[in-house]
Amino acid sequence: MSRTPFSRPGPSRRTVLRGLTVAGATVVGFDAGTRSRSASGEARTAGLRGTPRLDGTLVTDDASLTAASDDYGHLVHRRPLAVLRPGSVRDVAAMVRFCARQGIPVAARGQGHSPSGQAQVRGGLVVETAPLAAIGALAPDSATVTVGAGARWSDVVRATLAHGLTPPVFTDYLELSVGGTLSVGGIGGQAHRYGVQVDNVTALRVVTGAGEPVRCSPTRRPDLFHAVLAGLGQCGIIVEATLRLVRAPRTVRHYLLTYDDLGTYVEDQRALVEEDRFDYVGGQVFADARGMFRTYMMEVVAYGPPAGPEPDDAALLRGLRHDPARAQIADLDYYAFLDRIAPAVAALKESGAWTFAHPWLNLLLPGDHAAELSAPVLDALTPATLGPGVIQLYPIRRDRLTSPLFRTPDDPVPYLFDVLGAVPPDDTAAVGRALATNRAAYEAAAAVGGTQYPVGCVPFDRADWRTQFGSAWPQLAAAKRTYDPHGILTPGQGIF
Repeated sequence: MSRTPFSRPGPSRRTVLRGLTVAGATVVGFDAGTRSRSASGEARTAGLRGTPRLDGTLVTDDASLTAASDDYGHLVHRRPLAVLRPGSVRDVAAMVRFCARQGIPVAARGQGHSPSGQAQVRGGLVVETAPLAAIGALAPDSATVTVGAGARWSDVVRATLAHGLTPPVFTDYLELSVGGTLSVGGIGGQAHRYGVQVDNVTALRVVTGAGEPVRCSPTRRPDLFHAVLAGLGQCGIIVEATLRLVRAPRTVRHYLLTYDDLGTYVEDQRALVEEDRFDYVGGQVFADARGMFRTYMMEVVAYGPPAGPEPDDAALLRGLRHDPARAQIADLDYYAFLDRIAPAVAALKESGAWTFAHPWLNLLLPGDHAAELSAPVLDALTPATLGPGVIQLYPIRRDRLTSPLFRTPDDPVPYLFDVLGAVPPDDTAAVGRALATNRAAYEAAAAVGGTQYPVGCVPFDRADWRTQFGSAWPQLAAAKRTYDPHGILTPGQGIF
């Protein structure tokens, strides 16, 4: 094995689209001096007459509405009535109350990462959370930090690293909003050790569907707290979150280990997370020289001081059945590791592939069935059908998960299986084939207890959602009735 600069074959890791910022928007507001509606702020639709005074702006121009009717998937387009760019949490509460009275649906939008219209709302209000991006001072005990829902994880970790601390779990792409990932779960390669991102939240500030700003935690309004984390926006809009912090390493040792057999790869990954040997365990699947997706690359990381001891290669790699001749080992700055896909993202944007359609498949598979369920999907793929995308397959530990709405198989070590394909946006036939493949893969997984990780494009109906939430469905339904009594929040998910 050789110690080399960090590199890897094949396409980049998971990619996402940051939200669009549209200039020259028409503003619906009030003149600060007269407290009357300004001439330039006349609502362009009758449904918005009588809107409350705002610290921020309500925009209705064509460019803003068009931007809000698209997302990273470029598959679904629902045009809203207006977009709120809040100047305060008070703005969010006031506009949600207004919409509740009028029966206008509402959805929150962070960085526009949703691939299937989940944060879109036809004829309703889109609340952009990006302005709510404040990062507070660390708590006196340095165990937590409170941040706005629109803060990007990249900004959060830079702020906490100044104190030698870090949130424990990250998605691979750091330019996502805190509120966005907490609404779905937030899986990363550290999840086998710390749980997913929602398992590392100690308190929330939420605007309910009735327009009530509420603070909640595991001991204060716990029903709301647990209905919002991984609750897909059904019971409240996250406006602020208090995040748990742990000691950050200065550097990490990064290993890329190559396998040619899927079963061996899966078994070795499972052993590593059961033994808690590494701080990060991930992995990807690549096409081999014949164009078959049968090259498996495990990505594992050990944190150095002060978060852990100096990594010992021999001890960490003992017993693993990878090909030693192809192993790559590098020491990386901690932030450089977290932000390692940034160059690939820049290349995708420069090439134009960033604007492709993204009919993604995201599943959580029972560990005992991970190889048998993923193999037929991989065998049916070609580099052409995947496009400039990526495939991920790696385990987490169920005993580290505490959020009831983050649904996983009833298996000690479930596996995340992502086929993050990219298709030219005008190739509707290819999109249709991908969605049909996604549905078939989900049905095979569900038959043995698998679930969807709901950030992708698996066609779902309401019965599917009941199956997805399983024993947690009554809890979610009760919270929906209590905290969104008018049923206006996040209809794009199609749950209620």
